[in-house]
Formats: sequence, structure tokens, C-alpha cells
Amino acid sequence: MSHDRGAVAWAEAQVVAVRDDPVARLALLARTYHGPTGRARRHLPFRRAALSFMRWQAGRGVLNSLDASPPGSVWWRAVNERLLQDGCESVALSGGLAGEPSSQAVRLWLQFIARPTGRNWYRAHNASIVAAYLEHRSLAEAESAAERFFMNVALGRVLYAHALNAAPRLALGRFALLGRLLGDPRLGMAGAFLSLGRVLPDRYPLAQDVERYIAAEHRLGRMLDYVVIVPRLQPLYEWSAAELGEPRLLALVRDGNPVYAWPFEERHVWCSPQMPTAARVLARATRAR
Repeated sequence: MSHDRGAVAWAEAQVVAVRDDPVARLALLARTYHGPTGRARRHLPFRRAALSFMRWQAGRGVLNSLDASPPGSVWWRAVNERLLQDGCESVALSGGLAGEPSSQAVRLWLQFIARPTGRNWYRAHNASIVAAYLEHRSLAEAESAAERFFMNVALGRVLYAHALNAAPRLALGRFALLGRLLGDPRLGMAGAFLSLGRVLPDRYPLAQDVERYIAAEHRLGRMLDYVVIVPRLQPLYEWSAAELGEPRLLALVRDGNPVYAWPFEERHVWCSPQMPTAARVLARATRAR
């Protein structure tokens, strides 16, 4: 790591170098968990959830170069770059490069580096994701309706995974004791929440309308989204805004309906489709208390 540049400039250079190579993006993300010296053993287990989320993006093709065939997504690439930028900047600062944290997200990454716990990891990771959502809303508006729908699903999932770990009663009601285990980012279950492979289609761009994708969603994923997550979205966003120190997050939900690049008038897509008896039992069992 060169000390000739400040932390922000060094981080920007790392991101520019991998911008059009999804495999290199993954490798850069993995390196941030090794710290500035390459010896950060307590941080390495947290790569699992982070890489699950990014591998899913790379697999869909959204991180492809804009010159590729098919090209990647301008919005998804920008969101991913914010995560990489924040991670690289925090590593640079912890390694002694000059500068102050450029954002709240970077401050939270430094807290994670100093004390690598599940809650601190989620705060840092989700602060970067939320900051990117807020910063790039105009890019999101240019995506298809189906893609914008799933942007909201993805955001709800990452916020819910955080709540499992840090606010389990909000996330699971009477089964709160299971929350920290299910939401531990070092374990496989959290990676399953964040990979979204059973929620979103595996290719980009999306060619069909939203209703077709909702109908085709894997039953377990649909139950999680409509039975467990959607009914508690309003308190989930409120809790997340306070937890991340980002009150602007509250502008992305209205009366319990996600509205990120999505019109409130089309909130019917968030209404529960017909569910089996098991889903109704699950809804009662996990109701927030």
C-alpha cells in the first residue's frame, strides 16, 4: 500500500482498476477482509456473507462491463462500487494512509475493523448499500419496472438480515432466540438471505413483467418476503434508519410499502398473494411482539 496518496485517492484507484472485470471486483472485495497487512484473522469469516451477495450480482451479469454483450447494469455497478470504495478506504485509513473518513459508512467500517462483530459488520455493510441506493436513485429510475421491484426486495432482505442479528424480536417475534444464529454473517444462513438467488431471476436484463416474476418466485422465498418481511417493513426501515444513522432511509418506505424508484400507487405488488396454510401459521408464529 503506497503512502504517497491519501486514503480516498488510493481507494478510488483500486476500484477503477477492477471496474470492468467482475472477477477482479470479487477479488478486491475479498482482499479488504485481509486488512492492510494481510493478517486480519478475526475479519476473514465475515467475507462469506459479503461474497455471497456479490457472487449473486456477478452471476446475474449486472457487474459486466457496459461494453459487454449483454452489458451490465449502470445502477448495480454503481452500488457495488460504493461498497468496494468504502471498504478500500477503511482499509487504507486503518493502514495509516492520510485522511479522515469520507462518510458515515466508512466510519462504521472502521468500527467493524476495530471490533469485528456481526452487528458491526451489518452496520457497515448496510450503511454502504443504503448510501449507494440514495446516491444513485436517478440511475435506478432508468431500469425496467421488474428490476426496480427487485431492488426493493433486495434492500428489504439486507435490512432484515441485519435485524435478525441485532434486533431479533423485531425480525422473528417469539422465535427471537433463533435470530442471532440465523443472521450471523459468518454462517451460511445469512449468506442465503443475501445471495438472493432464490428470489431474483438469474439473468439481466429482465424481460418479463413484475407479476410473472412474482408468480415464479420459489415458494420458500415468497413466504419469507410476503409473510415475514413485508408485514414488518415500516418498523424495519425505522429501526434501520436509527441503527445506521441514516434518516433518509425513511423516504424509501411509505405506510409499509417500499417506494424506492417505485410508485406508491402500484403498491398492490407488495400485497400477499394467496398463501398455503403453512404460510399463515408462519405469519402468526413470527409476528413482531
